[in-house]
Amino acid sequence: MSETWIVLGASSSMGRAFARKVAAEGAHVVLAAREKDDLARTAADCTSRGAPSATPVVFDARDPKSFAPIYKAAKKNEGIINAAVFVGSMAPQADVDADPNIGDFTIQDNFTGPANFLHGLAPIMESRKGGTVLGIGSVAGDRGRIGNYTYGSAKAGFHTYLSGLRNRLNRSGGHVVTVKPGFVDTAMTWGIEGMFLVASPDQIADDLWKAHLKKKNTLYTPWFWRYIMAIIKSIPEPIFKKLSV
Repeated sequence: MSETWIVLGASSSMGRAFARKVAAEGAHVVLAAREKDDLARTAADCTSRGAPSATPVVFDARDPKSFAPIYKAAKKNEGIINAAVFVGSMAPQADVDADPNIGDFTIQDNFTGPANFLHGLAPIMESRKGGTVLGIGSVAGDRGRIGNYTYGSAKAGFHTYLSGLRNRLNRSGGHVVTVKPGFVDTAMTWGIEGMFLVASPDQIADDLWKAHLKKKNTLYTPWFWRYIMAIIKSIPEPIFKKLSV
């Protein structure tokens, strides 16, 4: 029986790459994002790659009223329902410092919006006795840094939510993977100075699929970011607060 994958943020580079991946695996796909025309193109691409169905649904992490049509579209298909959450935004910290509203949007896009969506999805997954959530956090959530601590704190909150959800869904056969990507070649990172070891969206999609199959709890992707962040987290606070990282 085919499974269904909800892809939140399907218009992002990573979301689009992952949608293509699960379509090729023969899954039904529910594509959710703000850009309706882009979703239609991605849906056509997914069906051409082997998805039995690809349903575009307009989604806005800041608007809870947009959640229900996504649940409805997924429930039309029989079998396990999975979700991959690529939703997020990363405003420069200087912009957040200048306008607190931008900070609110950053927290909604990266934490409260995705968490509220998953909270509504959890009972549906429990009723079907399985399913995987791939929650895309960030290495930025591992330690607050002067350059993006509002974004990083939102991702850290999402990491903690995913940890609790993992404990909850485990009791009904489900699983949650907390994903912590490093630098990825996406619209969110274009133009940022100091980028290094940048991964492609297709590389991330492959890592996500493997983590889903292996039921990993936490995934750093690419793999070497686990060790980079271990070093960053080990720096004593008196030294770290003097660094411009």
